[in-house]
This record gives sequence, C-alpha cells and structure tokens, in this order.
Amino acid sequence: MTSCLLFLLFLFLLMSSIMAILEPAGCKIRITDKGLDMLKFETQKFVEEELSNITMPEMKGKEGRFQYTITDVKITELNLTHADLQFIPDVGLLFDVQNSSISLSFNRQILYWFFYDTGNINASAEDVNINTALNLIRDDEGRLKINNISCDAKINKMKAKFSGTLGVKRAFTDRSVFLSVSQICPALNHAALVHVNSMLETIPVRSEVDQFIGIDYSLIDDPVVTSRSLDMHFRGMFFALSHQNHTLVNYAVDPVIREYDRMVYLALSEFFFDSGMFAYYTAGIFQMDIVNEKMPKDLEMLLRTTYFGAIMMLNPALVDAPLSLQLAVNSPPKTSIKTSGATVVMTAIVKVMVLPPGQPPVQLSSMTMETKFNAKVSMKGKRLSVHADLRRFKIFSNQSALESLALIPLQAPLKTMLQISVVPLINNWTKRGVRIPLADGMDFIEEVVEYHNGFIVIGANLHFSKGLREMIAGSNETNTNNI
Repeated sequence: MTSCLLFLLFLFLLMSSIMAILEPAGCKIRITDKGLDMLKFETQKFVEEELSNITMPEMKGKEGRFQYTITDVKITELNLTHADLQFIPDVGLLFDVQNSSISLSFNRQILYWFFYDTGNINASAEDVNINTALNLIRDDEGRLKINNISCDAKINKMKAKFSGTLGVKRAFTDRSVFLSVSQICPALNHAALVHVNSMLETIPVRSEVDQFIGIDYSLIDDPVVTSRSLDMHFRGMFFALSHQNHTLVNYAVDPVIREYDRMVYLALSEFFFDSGMFAYYTAGIFQMDIVNEKMPKDLEMLLRTTYFGAIMMLNPALVDAPLSLQLAVNSPPKTSIKTSGATVVMTAIVKVMVLPPGQPPVQLSSMTMETKFNAKVSMKGKRLSVHADLRRFKIFSNQSALESLALIPLQAPLKTMLQISVVPLINNWTKRGVRIPLADGMDFIEEVVEYHNGFIVIGANLHFSKGLREMIAGSNETNTNNI
C-alpha cells in the first residue's frame, strides 16, 4: 500500500512538472541582435562610467632595500573604442572590449636606503581587453535576473611618465597596473549583480492595471538565447483584484515570433485578451443600468410604445413611471484573432424595467443581446491599448418567439444606444492601456501590428528616453521608496 502511494505521488509530481513545462505563454518578447546595437551604446557608456569611478586601495611593497607605497590610483580616461555586445546561445550576453585604451594617475612614495622620494605618475596603456559574460535566468518570482558573471581583464603595453627626483624600476609601474586591472572585474560584477538587477526588479511581474484588475507578467521559463535573439516567455494573464485565484486556463495557441528585422517584437495570444475580459467579468464590471439622463429620449419613447400594452395590463398607473435598461454580460467575452483582424464576441441579458416611485422595480421583458466588436490593438511607448467598434448586434426575447418579432423595431435604436453608452465605457477602460514588461526609460517606437491566426505580433524599434545610469538611479529610488 505504501509503495502504491509513493508511486502515485511520484506520478503526480511528474505530471505537475510536465504541465508546468507545457504551459503556453500568453505574452512573448524578443530582443534581436539589431536591438543590441542600441543596448551596446548604452552599456558601453555605463561601463565607462563605472570603471571611471573605481576606488582602489593603498598598495605597499618591498624589494630588498627598495620600499614603495602607491596611493590615490584613479582612472582619468577610458576609451572603449572597440566594444561589442553579443548573444551567447543558451547563456545570455557577452560584453567584449578589445584593443582599447586607458589612462590613470597615482601618487608614489619611495624609500631607497636613506633617499625618500614622492611624486605623481601619469600612466597610459593600449591593448585593453575586457571579456564579460552575463548569465540570464528566471528567478523564483518569475523575474529576469543576471545569475552570475564571468569576467577577464588584461592590459598590455603600459607607459608611464614620472615626476620627481628619483627613477623607479619598471616593476613599480607594473604593480600599479596590476592594481588597476584587479579592480575592473569586481566593479563590473557589482554593476551587473547589484545595479542592473535592481533595475530589473522594478519591471512589474504582478501589478495592478486599474482598481478592478491586475496582470501577471512572470516568466514561465528561463530566457531562450540564440545567436540572433533573446526570447522571453511570460504568463501574460490578467486577474480580478477581488478574486486573484479565480483565473482562466490557457488553452490558446502559443504565439510564434519568426521575424528578426526589427529591434524588438511583442507577441500576444488570444489568452492574453481573454484573460483580461475574464478578469473584468469576474470583477463584475460588465453590468450597467441605463436610466434617467443616461436613457436617450427617443429610445425611452420607443420602449414606452413597445411595452405600452404590458404596462397597462400590469397597472395603468405605471404609464408615466421611469423606464430602465439593465445590461449584464452573462458569460466571459471571447476573443478571436485571425489574419484579417481581432474580434470580441459578447452576450448579455437585457431587462426592460419600469420603476414605480417608492416601489420595487417591475420587469417588463428579458432579452438576450449578442454583439460582436472589432478590436484594434495599438502600442505607444510601453502601453498596449485596445479600441473597440461595434460590428454586429442582435437581440431576441427570452420569453417568447412572438415577442422576438415585436422587438425588431428596437434593433436599430438599441444598437445606437450601445454605440453611444456602452462602447465608450469599454474604450474608457482600455484607452489607458496596460504596461508591457519593459524597464522605465525604454520604449517602443515605429510599431507595426500584424495579425496571425490565434495571436498578434507587434514589431518595433527601441528608444531610450533615459540613459542606463538614469534608469538604474530611478530604480534605486523606487526600491528605496518601497522600503
């Protein structure tokens, strides 16, 4: 019996791990090698600034009767003229500097027998080589993270210009060079594992969209790195803030990105949009009551004409009582994405109510409304927006086929009412847009939206509204404010 239970437990864990691996992505982002050109420029500036700010410890040494002290070592100029940023397949990124130059200065104190000498040394070097590889992973929270960094730094062809009264051996200069080189990799390690990771931590993984819903942008696996691209697969799932565990299962087509021509690509499956509709539905947003000033006068007159007989049979005293339309979506709306565009199908129950003063509402009719919207997706900066237009509209009675015939005159005015009252309400929720998982200071420009069967792909180029150092400084301020 025990062995059977152990086998079932093993089988359950195995199936759970397989299901986790097979979870489709609702959202994917690809950064191509073309995007690395702009990232390379920002990375180069950041590395130059980091190395220029290196602080080096005092260094003392002795060779026979020769004693020296090196202090105030500073890098005065750093020219990374031959820097490159590349993808390392299955690993991450490589920042490679070859045949560049560096200038530094330091103070010396020398004691040889009873001769004492101090002065400043200006040194320069050519053939500066720095090779840095960054391993990118998904951390426990589903966030992109630099896991570790390997670094190798070498400097050759050192030249030094001395001031003072006493000549110094070449070994003295070599030690100052060694001191400088030894600090390069620790500085880059700190920059990547502390500064850059702190910036990555500000990219939202699970955050609020508005007062009703939130979104989950956690990575579902480690980034996929090839020689041409970095692909990140996100859950891309909305949820109702009031029911965060009540979520939609992803059965949609896994979005596919095949292009490499632009700097960045964003792919969104039908699940991405369906989960948003499901979250709003779960939050109870798709309900409204059209009454009083919200009710168009011509529609109210038509309703009174249509239901005059029903009102008279109920109570002739209700003829002048206000009327209302109660709309409630009765199932989560469904998105369909084809090469021709995106549509959203929504059904709702519409009740015609009479509101006698001081008495409970009285139902005159119950109808089912079937609607189909065209959905236009757009991107601006880091925000994805959807604009809906009513395409098809149909109503029929829930009470009798005969009443459905009587409702034919209501089709056109109800459609107009929907376009005037409901569609703007939906677009008001979606016009602000939802943020995609990019760092502050990095935005999409020159976007092109392409529709495929089951998903949308947005190709764009990248624009940095802030430098990498500004982005990191902003992330540090954000993290400090959150403490």
